Amino acid sequence: MKLIGISLRKPSFGELTAAAVMATGLWLVAVGGLRAFQVEIGRADAGALLLIVLWACVSARLGIRIGMGQRHLLANLLGSAALLALYELVRGFIA
Repeated sequence: MKLIGISLRKPSFGELTAAAVMATGLWLVAVGGLRAFQVEIGRADAGALLLIVLWACVSARLGIRIGMGQRHLLANLLGSAALLALYELVRGFIA
């Protein structure tokens, strides 16, 4: 399958699990760092941060690597924007 000219690969269950674990760890480090620097972060912002970090880890397993050129960067930005828009839409319905 291709996305804007990028050949995507199908990651295994183990790779997706590793990406999820890595995203959780990176999210904990980021939230801990924000708290250490006394930056206020709300629940909604923390959830959005987790979603974007998870997308970054999973997209790397899909073959979207931002260091590989403008198409990869564009695909990553489009994926992040779509996920954040969906997140805000769902938050609007719940609240």
